[in-house]
Amino acid sequence: MKTKNQYPLKQLTLGVGIFMLALTGCTSIPAESPQNVVGTRESGKASYYAMKYQFRTTASGETYNHFSSTAAHRTLPFGTKVRVTNIANNKSVVVKINDRGPFIDGRVIDLSRSAFDKIADLDSGVIEVATEVVD
Repeated sequence: MKTKNQYPLKQLTLGVGIFMLALTGCTSIPAESPQNVVGTRESGKASYYAMKYQFRTTASGETYNHFSSTAAHRTLPFGTKVRVTNIANNKSVVVKINDRGPFIDGRVIDLSRSAFDKIADLDSGVIEVATEVVD
């Protein structure tokens, strides 16, 4: 007659295996690897975030604040500092990348409302810019 605990090692091995398998499903996505992107330049159109995005969570996990000098870029690592220069008036602002976008053809960067206001009239909506990674 077999007892309930006749195969404790087999049960333990199976339990550990299931636990390890469950853990692999709980791993997080690794942080973006830092790249040497300083000096990278790009030109195109810039826009700014609509007011409805105030206090929403960005792709980096930070909360969007339209008073901060932040921006969205499709590929630059989060935390990258970028100088954005308005081609029409040569005004510039340094922003920190903390979100992904813009997802409209021709646009290279989406600026926070405050950052856009430092280099152009908000009524402009979309402007031609040159960008350069500074840090």
